[in-house]
Amino acid sequence: MVNNWWRRLRGAFGMGLIWAAGMAGVGGFIELLDNILPGGLPGADAVDMWPQTLMIPGFLGGVIFSVVVMIAAGRRRFDELSIPGFTAMGVVGGLLLGAWGVSGGLPAFVLGVTALGGGIGAASSLTLARWAAKRESLSAPLPEAGIAGGSAPPQLKGRDNR
Repeated sequence: MVNNWWRRLRGAFGMGLIWAAGMAGVGGFIELLDNILPGGLPGADAVDMWPQTLMIPGFLGGVIFSVVVMIAAGRRRFDELSIPGFTAMGVVGGLLLGAWGVSGGLPAFVLGVTALGGGIGAASSLTLARWAAKRESLSAPLPEAGIAGGSAPPQLKGRDNR
């Protein structure tokens, strides 16, 4: 039981770090555009360091999203979940994060921004997880064919060689 909770805690922390890294990339892109466009981006001068500023809500959003997935998905694995359902869980996590921000005095449009960000983050997370699993399965070593004098492994025998 303790190992299961420890594994879930590590997973939530890891998801938070992945979402924080994604938001740092978004912040870096905003910072880049603000620096190279003549006159900068409208409103981007309100924050001086976008990557660091967006990493904090990215981390919190990833952790909240992990809790939503633990509750809503139960014991299902990532490969058993649909992208629309996973995205909906991300939107719920984003709404929870936004509600926390709105209750702290942020404007109400934050709910829409965090819901959209949560949905995009969730869909990206599931797509990345599926891509990594597919890549891992493609790079797995092939079973030995038993050519060096031995017989073929059982999974390669035909119907007649039971």
